[in-house]
Amino acid sequence: MNTQLNFEQARINMIEQQIRTWEVLDRNVLDLIADIHREDFVPDEYYPLALADVQIPLAHQQVTMTPKVEARLLQALDIQKTDKVLEVGTGCAYLTALLALSSHHVTSVDIYPEFTSEAKIKLARHDIQNITLETGDAIQGWSSRGPYDVIVVTGSVPVLDSCFQEQLCLQGRLFIITGVAPVMEALLITRVGDNEWLQESLFETDIPALIGAPTTSEFRL
Repeated sequence: MNTQLNFEQARINMIEQQIRTWEVLDRNVLDLIADIHREDFVPDEYYPLALADVQIPLAHQQVTMTPKVEARLLQALDIQKTDKVLEVGTGCAYLTALLALSSHHVTSVDIYPEFTSEAKIKLARHDIQNITLETGDAIQGWSSRGPYDVIVVTGSVPVLDSCFQEQLCLQGRLFIITGVAPVMEALLITRVGDNEWLQESLFETDIPALIGAPTTSEFRL
């Protein structure tokens, strides 16, 4: 009982002290984060840190985003119940759950079969069914199920390639983090024409690169 009470207080603290102070004020986003318990998705050994303002380690040297980054990207994308979403990098599947409950359908792709299989179990426990989980290399997107209204790339890319934004529908939105450590830039890219996109800088952050992402020198070649 005490543990449950502690988590409920920690959840309030997370929302009020981490998320709202990062200018996330969208009531739908805040309610969703309050309803879907992050501790149900993180590895057992990091259960006590599920609501902390840290990147939680996952297998294969991967990490989660922090709660405030997850909330901020959801608010920026303004996901609608009719939207078809692509998530590149399933990870622990917490963001996958948030995306699914905000949209019509999510295709989530991860390069590691372990993450895909674990995600199926976690999402089933929450009876979240509007998701297609696939294992594969989505460094160039996942065009077989596109185009998409929303694309979320959960790892960083050193340089911005056009492959993801070209898989957006008209008025589709892409969230992607570009650059190299220690300072990277989170971008919101909106497709406004067949060959025209608007780009907005959201905030600075630092997360590991997407597996297989080209380096700056590789890109220039």
